[in-house]
Amino acid sequence: MTDVIRVHDVSKQFALRKDKSLKERLVNARRSRENAESFWALRDIDLTFASGSTTGLIGHNGSGKSTLLKIIGGILTPSSGYVERRGRLAALLELGAGFHGDLTGRENVYLNAAILGLTRKQTDGYFDEIVDFSGIENFIDTQVKFYSSGMYVRLAFAVAVHVDPEILLVDEVLSVGDEPFQRKCLDRIRRFQREGRTIVFVSHGLDQVRQLCDRAVLLDHGNQLVDGTPTEAVRAFRDLNQAAEEAEEENVDIAAQGTRRVTISDVSVADLDGRPVRTLPSGAGLQVRFRVDPGSRLDDWIVGVALEDSGGQVVWGANSDMQGFSLPELTGAPEEVTVEFPEVPLSEGVYQVSIAVASTGNKIVYHRVNRLATFRVVTDAYEDGAVHLRPGYRVGDQAVPRGGVPLESAAGER
Repeated sequence: MTDVIRVHDVSKQFALRKDKSLKERLVNARRSRENAESFWALRDIDLTFASGSTTGLIGHNGSGKSTLLKIIGGILTPSSGYVERRGRLAALLELGAGFHGDLTGRENVYLNAAILGLTRKQTDGYFDEIVDFSGIENFIDTQVKFYSSGMYVRLAFAVAVHVDPEILLVDEVLSVGDEPFQRKCLDRIRRFQREGRTIVFVSHGLDQVRQLCDRAVLLDHGNQLVDGTPTEAVRAFRDLNQAAEEAEEENVDIAAQGTRRVTISDVSVADLDGRPVRTLPSGAGLQVRFRVDPGSRLDDWIVGVALEDSGGQVVWGANSDMQGFSLPELTGAPEEVTVEFPEVPLSEGVYQVSIAVASTGNKIVYHRVNRLATFRVVTDAYEDGAVHLRPGYRVGDQAVPRGGVPLESAAGER
């Protein structure tokens, strides 16, 4: 594959000024220059993007992802280094970028298409498809300053993907649209991938990066840390986050919810041998351990456990009563409770544990602690969703092993 984007030793420096107005800047021009602080948003970035590749840029807020995307798109000029680019480019970098609020949606379609290099005749040919894709037919002749943020994104994305780009730059703006529109956008991105177009994708959705991209670059404080597979980059990013996660767990107020008839403390996750763990392979066993203190005798209590992904979605949740377990009476002394999962077949990601102790039927919640323990699951499998499964494949009566070479037919084996 040939390279369509080359980023040569690019650095970008910004001046941080404390002047509150243009008047202050003019009056204190000399002093302002002397006291201005410099900030390096990017440092010595050297990357190439092959034709037909999909690359994800990941990192914390302020790591330089959007700055790099704007430099690739020609919106910002690097302080040093340079970018080479070949092919028609479409960019979705900021909400409503390139739109004029006083123009209607129709007029902005033609304006944006012209900026992206289309003639009026070409735009005429695409116009109906653009409006249909955006789903805002009833508002196309309304000034865009009256549009919602979702309508902005719909129209901007519809224009960008219909100008026949060879390179598509996409920032976090897709997260603004509603769920059906996000699916439509992702379907179009996958279609672009099949057509061999080059995509550079910025997202905080790490699972989305793993699913969409064939390569990922991790940036941290303007520095390029990892350039490799999405799995490698995402794991490295989560390693950076681990210290912050541990500090956050230490500072959580565990007495936030419930009557506190019973209190929960010392929440941890461990392997099946009871050793504390932070990372485990998919399919391994897991123990969730915590201490309950009833303060006095209690015979009516149940335990609920929920596992949530990094987006806060519950991937599993149940309580002891729902699953048919009758817990023994508490005498009043603190007791350690262990909830054991013989296997955890989750896909790669970060998961958090929430725990509750309540009366039967959840009529009274004694204590609930949310996302107090965190663990990571790793796997080499390429898959979507939250569950890690190991399916087999059969064509006719032939079982297909990994590697794609059919085994002897099942009938022959019998």
